[in-house]
Amino acid sequence: MDSEKIYSSWEEVCNHVKKFSGIDKTQINAFFSRLQPQAMSEGFLMLTADNDFIKTWIERHYMDFIKQALSDLYQIPYTVDITVENFETANGQSPEKKQGPQHTEERPLETQQAILEQSLPEEDSLSQPLSSLTFENFVIGDSNRMAYYMAVKVAETPGKSQINPFFIYGRSGLGKTHLLRAIQNYLHETFPNLKTVYVDSAELLNDYMEASSAHDKEKTSFKNFKTRYEEADVLLIDDVQYLQGKTQTLDNVFQIFNKLMSQGKQVVLSADRAPKNIDIDERYTSRFSSGGPCEIYPPEIETKLGIVKNFIDEYREAEGRPNLTVSEDIQIYIAESSGSNIRELKSAVTKVIYQMLFFNQQNISLDDVRRLLENHFSGGASKKLTAGDIQKAVEEYYKVTHSELLGKKRNTNIAYPRQIAIYLCRHLLDLPYSAIGNKFNRDHSTVMYSFTLIEEKIKESRELREDLEILLKMIRES
Repeated sequence: MDSEKIYSSWEEVCNHVKKFSGIDKTQINAFFSRLQPQAMSEGFLMLTADNDFIKTWIERHYMDFIKQALSDLYQIPYTVDITVENFETANGQSPEKKQGPQHTEERPLETQQAILEQSLPEEDSLSQPLSSLTFENFVIGDSNRMAYYMAVKVAETPGKSQINPFFIYGRSGLGKTHLLRAIQNYLHETFPNLKTVYVDSAELLNDYMEASSAHDKEKTSFKNFKTRYEEADVLLIDDVQYLQGKTQTLDNVFQIFNKLMSQGKQVVLSADRAPKNIDIDERYTSRFSSGGPCEIYPPEIETKLGIVKNFIDEYREAEGRPNLTVSEDIQIYIAESSGSNIRELKSAVTKVIYQMLFFNQQNISLDDVRRLLENHFSGGASKKLTAGDIQKAVEEYYKVTHSELLGKKRNTNIAYPRQIAIYLCRHLLDLPYSAIGNKFNRDHSTVMYSFTLIEEKIKESRELREDLEILLKMIRES
């Protein structure tokens, strides 16, 4: 069978699998895009995966579905063989550039509320158990795909790839901790002989302070502190931005860091900002950046919808409620209304589920959900922002006055913040260009030019993306 026919047949199989009951299409899109059909004949299909993790996961969870789809389509039983081939090494290109079919994701009161608020668990308890934070249930989208691939690579070959240290960054609630825990859980299962240590910066600081306070009485306290981390084969430190200003702790961490790296051990770090934007000594930021930092971006609508669907499925399975159903329009509303914080997104889903179960509203309407979540989201559609809120944040961040922002001066240090503010007004408020122009004493064409200019710069400037993240946080917290 020629290659074009093989790819066409494989595409048909993938689409058939998506029709099966209980299949999450977003997961099929994510995992099956990592497979390539190599050979196909009567009763036999050979696929290649780009790493062992994908191969094992497909074999464990989707092999029966693939065989069933083949049987349905061709009316004979099939043997399916998956082997590992590193597409990037073999072809000199990333998996996304491999020729063949592309699997694109389908786009797919008051009293009650008071009682509900009291009965809901705290947000921290809404988080998944740490052992369930795995690669398998991490919802992949354009916003986090590269970070996911790099995390898998680190987990499969700890200390042996160029991704060391692996530094992952992005604003709070985008899935950094999930990826760190996924690495940890994968290593525990696959390489149980390796000593893997996960610690967040708060725990690290606490360990250091306890060692410091005990030092006079117990001379081995510092030795024990360092031993815990220096003996790790893989060390994962979460939220390292909180170590800024903690000079002595940082010095000790840096010594541990250097020792592990010199021994070929793996180090994984996360932060809410790029290394260069953490207020620490340049020697730290340079070392943290040496493995190639990777950013997680705010999730797009499709990824958020995938997270909503996945979370509902997990709740259904964990609580033994197979008949629990949240309508498609409600899922879409939650995905579209939420900001970038995934914890906030999941807590919105939990709130809706509790409303359905607590008050026996199995057929809860979209209007009821709108009222229920009216004040839930800190950002997104339900946040009542104004152009004034945005202007104030931009003025504060770029150190310009209100009169300068709205005035006629066109020098760069004033025009650029003005363009940023115009872009944010269009992006967050979705106002017509003419209405935004009225807020800035500008005409329609000037506003359109400013918005397009910043939109294009975002694609190529990481510094601008980081500035916008900080501004968004300032606006939402104002």
